[in-house]
Formats: sequence, C-alpha cells, structure tokens
Amino acid sequence: MMLFSAGCKPDTSSSGRSNYFDLKGYFHAEAARMAKRDPAIVKTSIHNGNSETQHLNIGDWQSEFSLFIASDINKAAWKGSYKADTSGSFISYTARDPDLRTHDILIKKEGNQIKWILIHNYTKRTVFGKNLSETIEKLSYFPDSLYQVQRKQYTRMLGTNIYNIKGLIN
Repeated sequence: MMLFSAGCKPDTSSSGRSNYFDLKGYFHAEAARMAKRDPAIVKTSIHNGNSETQHLNIGDWQSEFSLFIASDINKAAWKGSYKADTSGSFISYTARDPDLRTHDILIKKEGNQIKWILIHNYTKRTVFGKNLSETIEKLSYFPDSLYQVQRKQYTRMLGTNIYNIKGLIN
C-alpha cells in the first residue's frame, strides 16, 4: 500500500536561509542516504485493524518520506506562524494558527545528529458548520531504526479510516 508521494525543494526566506529547521531538506538528504544504503525493511501496514507485513527494500525513499517532506513549515507566507523553542537538545515548533496543517514538530538532537523527529498534522474541512472531513496524522522518524505514520481520517461519505504504517529499518 503506497501512502506517500514525492516532494519538492524547500522554500526559503529572501536571504536564502530557512526560517525554521529544514525538514524538507533533511528528508530529501535522508532519502538519498537510504537509497544508497538500501537497507532491508520490515514494513507493517494496518488499515482498520487488517494487518499486512512485508520484508522489502524501498525503491523510492522520496515517496516513502513524502508525508514527512510535506510537513515542512518553511514557506515564505508562514514566516512567524510557528513558535520556535530550543531547550537543551530539543527543538520544537508549534503553530500559532490552528488552521495550519502542521501543528507541532519536536526534534531531538545530540550535537549535529538528529535522534528523532515527531510531527503532528491536523486538517478539518467544514461547510455551513458541518464537518466534511478531518485528518489527524502523527509521524515519527528515528534514523536508521524506525519510521511510522499513524493516520485517522474521517470523511462524511466514507466514515472513519485508521491507518498505521511502520517501517523497521535493518
């Protein structure tokens, strides 16, 4: 089950520097590194309780990381839209506007090494006060170890779907 699509180059401010951590650039670099390394993956996909596990090698890491790449908050229009906080080895970004898709990003670093990244995305669409759709995503990435996408999606026409995709990196 392919749940991901490819992303683009990161947007930067007029000075050419990113406003926040360059999530898009980081995952593009990770995709290139993982493609070169070509590790075996144990990938488990669960959709509404139905589970499937595969042992495979990922052919397109850009696509595999596309939801992470799409969570990048470095858009010129979003400058100042996130509260940034650095405390010790943690970097966090919290959306100031509840309508922004990416609500929270938490990054754990040791020196220049990323230890893990957690991302919370949320979208809701209403028309005339009626909820048409709602999506909650929790993305987790632990380099050379694990990546996970947890998604709960509600649409008025189809009801609720729950997805959990976990890739264990060998």
